Amino acid sequence: MDVICALLLAFIVVLFARAVLSWFPIRPGTPMATISLVLSDLTEWALRPLRRVIPPVGMFDLSFLVLTFGLLILRQAIC
Repeated sequence: MDVICALLLAFIVVLFARAVLSWFPIRPGTPMATISLVLSDLTEWALRPLRRVIPPVGMFDLSFLVLTFGLLILRQAIC
């Protein structure tokens, strides 16, 4: 159970890092661009299905919020 809790927390941290990086302009070819791409690759598989169902509202990606809150609730329930 501890491994699942740690993985959930790690995924939430990766989601948060992706969100923070999305607020800043990142030039291609820089180390930050590589980090951003890795974070995107790690999280997109979970966000893509939600984006099909939940459209963005203006500049806000509600699928990100739904996934984050869902993971926090799941982690609270099982950890």
